Amino acid sequence: MSDDLPILQKMYDLYKVFYQYSVHLPKKDRFGIGQRCENQILDLIEQTIKASKSRREDKQAVLYDISLKLDTLKIFVRLMKEVRAIDLKQYTLLQGHINEIGKMLGGWIKSMN
Repeated sequence: MSDDLPILQKMYDLYKVFYQYSVHLPKKDRFGIGQRCENQILDLIEQTIKASKSRREDKQAVLYDISLKLDTLKIFVRLMKEVRAIDLKQYTLLQGHINEIGKMLGGWIKSMN
């Protein structure tokens, strides 16, 4: 993945970390909120690829969609911590990845204006 966008690499890394944590989630959480988080991350990756290949006039709408999905993921991960599906250390690591992706995305959106 060395030739890809840095934000895409960060999302790829987020998925790998989340995947390792999801294996240890309680069954009820793995097939509930865990699955929703995994789908959000995969959607983020897909939408980022779409944004990177989109024409400039279409790109901004895709980037805002990515931003919405990222905000949703942030809330889902916080909820997982609050219901104790993940511990504080796992939460902190996931949120660190999400926050870094958010900063990168914000820069990308600003560069479009």
